[in-house]
Amino acid sequence: MSATLAPAREVDVPVLPEALLRRFDAPGPRYTSYPTADRFVEAFDAEDLTQALRQRAEGGVAGGGAPLSVYVHIPFCDSVCYYCACNKVITKHHERAAEYLDALDTEINLIVQRTRPGQPVSQLHFGGGSPTFLSDAELQRVVDSLKRAFFIDERTEMSIEIDPRTVTPQRLAHCRSLGFNRISFGVQDFDPQVQVAVHRVQSFESVRELMRSARELGFKSINADLIYGLPRQTPQTMARTVQQIGELRPDRIALYSYAHLPQRFKPQRRIVADELPSAAQRVAMLGDAIAGFLGRGYHYIGMDHFALPDDSLAIAKRQGRLHRNFQGYSTQPDCDLVGLGVSSIGKVGANYYQNAKTLDEYYDALRQGQLPVQRGIALTRDDVLRRAVIMALMCQGRLEFESIELAHLIKMREYFARELDALQPMAEAGLVELSDDAIQVTATGWYVVRAVAMVFDRWLQSDKLRERFSRII
Repeated sequence: MSATLAPAREVDVPVLPEALLRRFDAPGPRYTSYPTADRFVEAFDAEDLTQALRQRAEGGVAGGGAPLSVYVHIPFCDSVCYYCACNKVITKHHERAAEYLDALDTEINLIVQRTRPGQPVSQLHFGGGSPTFLSDAELQRVVDSLKRAFFIDERTEMSIEIDPRTVTPQRLAHCRSLGFNRISFGVQDFDPQVQVAVHRVQSFESVRELMRSARELGFKSINADLIYGLPRQTPQTMARTVQQIGELRPDRIALYSYAHLPQRFKPQRRIVADELPSAAQRVAMLGDAIAGFLGRGYHYIGMDHFALPDDSLAIAKRQGRLHRNFQGYSTQPDCDLVGLGVSSIGKVGANYYQNAKTLDEYYDALRQGQLPVQRGIALTRDDVLRRAVIMALMCQGRLEFESIELAHLIKMREYFARELDALQPMAEAGLVELSDDAIQVTATGWYVVRAVAMVFDRWLQSDKLRERFSRII
């Protein structure tokens, strides 16, 4: 039996009424970028990325002085989780990793040839798939390759996503010895029936033991990922998971809304739609989870993230330094991002790009000595402006007109006259407060902050195919 903590203190959390839910719970982007990845075009290719990288190296308009972040995608998993929408390869054949690591080495070398070796990296993240599909020796190989290509030291924020079913305390110790100082556990839910329904069974006790080991090993920050809206979940079962996570006390918690899009993601077709909770139940789960985490001392960072008050994410939120990138909320400034591996997304200057989405296409490009870029987009002045507006709303919940006007040489009330008019119904519903010089998202408005941001999305306003996005709640 686990030791229990004192009950969470009572916290008043605004409730989203059913009428507002029906009005504003629409499909929409999560805004880990703007424009969103579905706007990337194949006309943007490897040559465009090469030009952006060279401009960076020369200190040109592509952002030469910007800090550098690196993301490494490891696509392999031993088994499929039915809810998963990530780019992944399900296989028991671990020998397949060798060819992939050869390809990663080639891609790293091609990137360095187009920039310069030894660039300092402020943030390095391993995601997937399951990075822990790799053996200890294979993880060592990738980290060594990156350290030869870039300048990575103890000041670099190095994080890795962990599938608790695939690691031991000994494997965590190896990750720590490689320099990883932040770790994220994929928990999703502790209820046994929910775990069976999504084909991801792992015990509370095993995760508790691994988190205890991670603390003893000196990881600076421990994150737990949860999902609400899964099959067989109820407000009661979710409350138990929230309580158990409270006992584990990770430094950060990411609480994601399950997006059921079986027409796009084949594994989700194994989920029984009739077992999914209703919209009203999902709102109750979210509200109860927010209250539960706040009652246990966590700060609400925004939308789907929570952090303990002394965590760097909570400090960044208080100081107005919060950012958002393809991994979610971040303390890092507006970094250039090198995305490595199949399907990875990167950003260099005012350009986004994405690598080939299949291993065959990824391998083929690298065999030809080409960067494996499949699509991307060069941002316009309007895109850069709207990105700043959307990220201010998503990260701070407040948009100061003066800061935007000075940075982009526009007049907010003229440039965004239509958008400010469109916000009036949200203001009347109590989701935002509008003044002469600012937009403030209310406590209730945080439930649907994506809907607030969508008002400023020029690409989305003319789009008739919003159903490809997940619903906001």
